[in-house]
Amino acid sequence: MLQDLWNNNRMVAMLIAILVVVVPFLIYYVVEAKKNHPKGLISAALSNMGERFGYYIMNAVLLLFLCSKFGISDDAAGWIYAVFYFLIYVLSLPGGMVADRLQNFKGTIIAGLVVMAAGYSILAAPVFGGNPGAVPNWVLVLTCVSLILIATGNGLFKGNLQAIVGQMYDNYEAEAAKKGPEALAIAKSRRDSGFQIFYVFINIGGVIAPFVAPLLRSAMLKLDGFIYNADLPRLCHDFLQGTLDGHNVANLDHLAQKAMIDGGQVGDLTAFCTNYLESFNTGVHYSFIASAVAMVLSLLIFVFTRNVLPNPIKKEKAAKPSVEEAAADAKEIQQRLFALFAVLGVAIFFWFSFHQNGQSLSVFARDFCHTDSIAPEIWQCINPFFVIVLTPIIMIVFGAMAKRGKEISTPKKIALGMFVAACAYLFLIAISMVNGYPSGEEFKSLPEAAKVAVKAGPWVLIVTYFFLTVAELFISPLGLSFVSKIAPQRLQGICQGLWLCATAIGNLFIALGVTMLNSFPQQWQCWAVFAGFCLISMGVMLGMVKWLERVTSE
Repeated sequence: MLQDLWNNNRMVAMLIAILVVVVPFLIYYVVEAKKNHPKGLISAALSNMGERFGYYIMNAVLLLFLCSKFGISDDAAGWIYAVFYFLIYVLSLPGGMVADRLQNFKGTIIAGLVVMAAGYSILAAPVFGGNPGAVPNWVLVLTCVSLILIATGNGLFKGNLQAIVGQMYDNYEAEAAKKGPEALAIAKSRRDSGFQIFYVFINIGGVIAPFVAPLLRSAMLKLDGFIYNADLPRLCHDFLQGTLDGHNVANLDHLAQKAMIDGGQVGDLTAFCTNYLESFNTGVHYSFIASAVAMVLSLLIFVFTRNVLPNPIKKEKAAKPSVEEAAADAKEIQQRLFALFAVLGVAIFFWFSFHQNGQSLSVFARDFCHTDSIAPEIWQCINPFFVIVLTPIIMIVFGAMAKRGKEISTPKKIALGMFVAACAYLFLIAISMVNGYPSGEEFKSLPEAAKVAVKAGPWVLIVTYFFLTVAELFISPLGLSFVSKIAPQRLQGICQGLWLCATAIGNLFIALGVTMLNSFPQQWQCWAVFAGFCLISMGVMLGMVKWLERVTSE
């Protein structure tokens, strides 16, 4: 009981400490937006923050929840997660087409929030279909349907809100142009920082969200007389299915006894496993209520402030060019598209490596790190925390270099970002080799005492997420900036859609991370694959730098 209370207090203390650091940054961004940016930016950012808060609650626990509720393998859960993550991005294309066809961006955004709220509401219902240890397939199908609803709603919401922010700056620059060239130059210089502020608000929701499900899950377990343990759901499922063997039988007996509050007796293991699984997963289900509420709050913010937000408008068609102009234009478009696809190829490997936070890195945190006092899902908050804290630092550094005439081109920054991403996995290679980590499957079968003796401290996750966040700040917003520079004027929307498709393709294959982690003979081999992809991508990018710089300057 005291240990459980202490663990919960540590999670709460960690959340409070993060908020103490984050709040001053939030105040800075709000003041900056009010002072130097168009009216409506904060309203749009808050609407997006609410939606992202709900999304990150679910996203932080999705893979581990699928394993704990349905007893499916890490690989199967990983592929469900990967397909869902793929749909999140790829459905932004048809979502944008719907809004453009209807010329009703605000209505499409509202519809997206309603659809997402419906999806989260289905997830929030603790449906087990009988025995929590043997959940029938129709419940898994219902869960997948709810994920499809969330992805569809996100497709209607995500890109269209960004289009409104883009129109906001189009209008802002148009008004500035009336005041003269100097005012226009200042207005144009604020677009990038405006999107940085918009991006930061996404991560404010992401900082808080990972705490919700673990705290509610621990509270539910406590009410039922249990203490949280990340290994028990898998062991309980295997026991109820009659597949538990080897050291895992002793591991279950040992952990079940430790999971009883006040040192109570386990008694019937079948009853214990059934009750523990139901309590464990019901707590996660209730956290999805918070996701649905976040959608409603985001909807209310958007509805009550939509009058200050602009409607994206169709660009006027340019006059028909001459034959010579058309030929020159076609050649330039061809060069720009070749350059775009080259960078998109690099982006695919970045997202494949970066989005392991919800895949192999979550499994690594659960199985290979000491997370008894701080649940493995919570460590995903480190990435958005670093985004909030590091963004102004990186902006200041790049700004200072530009003033000294030593500005780094966007292609070079992307190459540097791939190197930093590789550093994250080179670090994990070193940790895995020093500790002698075997495959995930082999590690799970070891005696509990042997596993505890070689588990890494949470600091390993902090260092890993630091490297990945720096890489993200070099690649994600700068990649969008590169696309806007390289894209032909008449193909801006399509090219931004291609960037989302590259992200979606990278996300589709992220489940391979869990497969490699669990099946490769030595764990370091899994991290070596990611490090290799990042280093090769960096080399390719460096080899194209001069060409890309020339194309973007034309």
